[in-house]
Amino acid sequence: MTKAKKTADAGAAELLASVVAALGGERREGQVSMAKAVESALSLGEHLLVQAGTGTGKSLAYLVPAVARAVQANERIVVSTATLALQRQVFSKDLPAVIDALQPALGERARTALFKGRSNYLCVHKISGGYEGSEDEDGALPIGPTSDLGREVVRLSAWAEETDTGDRDDLVPGVSGRAWAQVSVAGRECLESQCPMASECFSQKAREEAARAHIVVTNHAVLGVQATSHDILGEHDALIVDEAHELVSRITSSATHELTVRAVERAGRRARRIGVTTVNLEMGVRALEAALAEATVGRLRLGPSEELAAAIELVRSGARDALSAVTKIAKESGGARETGAGAKMAQAALAEVADVCEELQADPGHYVVWLAPTDGDYDTTTPERILAAPLDVAEVIGDRLVGDKPSVFTSATLALGGGFEPVARHLGVHDPVTLDAGSPFDYASQGILYVAAQLPKPGIGGICSEVLDELEALIRAAGGRTLGLFSSHRAGLAAAEAMRERLDVPVLYQKDDQVSTLVRQFREDPRACLFGSTTLWQGVDVPGDTSSLVVIDRIPFPRPDEPISQARTEAVGRAGGNGFLAVSATHAALLLAQGAGRLIRSASDRGVVAVLDSRLATARYRGFLTRSLPPMWATTDRDAVLGALRRLDADASRTLESEVAQ
Repeated sequence: MTKAKKTADAGAAELLASVVAALGGERREGQVSMAKAVESALSLGEHLLVQAGTGTGKSLAYLVPAVARAVQANERIVVSTATLALQRQVFSKDLPAVIDALQPALGERARTALFKGRSNYLCVHKISGGYEGSEDEDGALPIGPTSDLGREVVRLSAWAEETDTGDRDDLVPGVSGRAWAQVSVAGRECLESQCPMASECFSQKAREEAARAHIVVTNHAVLGVQATSHDILGEHDALIVDEAHELVSRITSSATHELTVRAVERAGRRARRIGVTTVNLEMGVRALEAALAEATVGRLRLGPSEELAAAIELVRSGARDALSAVTKIAKESGGARETGAGAKMAQAALAEVADVCEELQADPGHYVVWLAPTDGDYDTTTPERILAAPLDVAEVIGDRLVGDKPSVFTSATLALGGGFEPVARHLGVHDPVTLDAGSPFDYASQGILYVAAQLPKPGIGGICSEVLDELEALIRAAGGRTLGLFSSHRAGLAAAEAMRERLDVPVLYQKDDQVSTLVRQFREDPRACLFGSTTLWQGVDVPGDTSSLVVIDRIPFPRPDEPISQARTEAVGRAGGNGFLAVSATHAALLLAQGAGRLIRSASDRGVVAVLDSRLATARYRGFLTRSLPPMWATTDRDAVLGALRRLDADASRTLESEVAQ
């Protein structure tokens, strides 16, 4: 630990011990070290980065000192997670257990609250007809009760009568996004204090509870709004960010806005519904449509072309004119029910259009602007969206989220390339205290890192035959039991189809069903393989023999033509730094570490992480990447790896036979 401060051992360590004992657990040195570091950061106002490997128990390590601090000092501490799954676990399981165990020592129970964006809650005003004529995401009114959408809306209406929270996550089974849009509103669309049903509002009740809470559990999407838009969390004394490796991408996503012909047309329709003339905005729509028809997909290095810039200005001016007219009507109506909701929705849509236009007109040195198709396939040439994202979010995070308040950032993957500096730089955290809490697992004896050095360097034509042959050999040796992580859906699907033809084991693919369903099938069938991209690299937790082989097809660098990464790489280079290491290699190291972390999930797990990219054995940057991975035994010996997998398969088969016999 750097910049170590003298701090009394009494406190977090003893409180943690009491919680662990109450839960029937055992002392973990890394967990104790982390709890002490969090306690010190909260009391001394420090910024702390903690890498806590799988099995450390980091949730308890930060919750124990956070609850103690919040209760003893009457403070309000915000805890944020990237995934809804971890948010539910922290709020519904870990936090109540900590509070129960600490109540005797603290003398009172900490108050807690769950904080989400308004669109996560059912809007009682909207479901009662307060937002008449609201559209779904395709711009069409809801279909009748005999349609799938209509049936979902009817079910939501019945649920509205019985739910105590109005929280979408409490609706099981869930409904489609189109259906949920019929009963919810975005933050800008909410009438807030002017709503005639404000006293019954689920979102407002949740916010009021959060305002009184010691510990507020939220998610990175809310932090994105907090950092890039306006203050929705209110005053708080400290911030703890779990899954902190995801924060930069989530903030970037929240700050990325797009302009489309459909969005402008929708804003115009909403304005016309309450009697506003939108002639200027309609002229802008036609100009925008014509300009996009003449453009091509890709990054606009110098900003929009002359024709596109003129169209954007027409849209901006038309949206501002319509927004002024809508605001005037809303003011004159005095918040009447028949006008208020419609005006609010029109204001939200028009303000969004105008704001995006102004971002597109900003200095190209501060924003990345590009044209993209609707489906995000950059191999096509026809753009339908104009997007703008901030070139850098480090300053936004440092100023708007962190500031001078104590902050803790933790994840299993924060020390990239063997140090915390790359992540600290991206988070905008200067001179932080750092701690690698380690892991209770013995990676060197539990896991093998195999790099297939004999394979050809990956090309741009998709997955090659040599890689498919290597994948087949590895899966045969492992007897199935494989989690395949691919750099693209195209490669993953090609591999899945090839293995289905070559092998007599179940091969599941990410797009076959919901990920949760596929993971359950993978866990239950010891011979199954699960292939996919994106989502599977992080968050999949399958301990045991089911997943004794994790295959990574190639180093997950961002695409060379991905606009944000490309622009950030160039910016680092202009400042005299190494743009490749600062952006592309850091991105790849993070995903590699997350992907490799899917293998060892318990103290009894054993297996192989196989990287089918020879560059990890030959390229100059290989050291930076391998130092970011769990410290497994590394080899390029193919025969040794195949032999190890066969032995693991034989052991697992014997264990399974013994269990069946019993």
